[in-house]
Amino acid sequence: MKTDDAVSALGALANEHRLAVFRLLVQAGPEGRAAGVIAEKLDLPASSLSFHLAHLTRAGLILQRRESRSLIYSADFVAMNDLVGFLTENCCGGASCAPAAQAASKKRRAS
Repeated sequence: MKTDDAVSALGALANEHRLAVFRLLVQAGPEGRAAGVIAEKLDLPASSLSFHLAHLTRAGLILQRRESRSLIYSADFVAMNDLVGFLTENCCGGASCAPAAQAASKKRRAS
C-alpha cells in the first residue's frame, strides 16, 4: 500500500459515523448489508449515510454492488488487510512485539 492510499483510508475512518459504518460492514462479512439496514442499525439519516458510504468507497475501504433494487455494501477485506499490514510492516524494528503488547494490554485492563 502506498502512503497516499493509507492516508486516504485513515482519513476516511477518522470520523465516528464512517468508523461505525466500516466496523458494521466488517462484522457483516463478505455478504455485506443493504444501505437501508446500515442506516437503521446506526440510526443515520439516508442522506448522511450516502455521504459516508461515498467517502469510504472513494477511500477504497468498501465495495458496492446492486442486488435487485438494493445497493449492498461490504468491507473490502483486501484493502483492510493492506492497511493493517502497512501500519505494522516495520513494527518494533523487526523484533517480536508480542510480549510488549501483552504487558500493555494487562496494564490497560488493570486501570
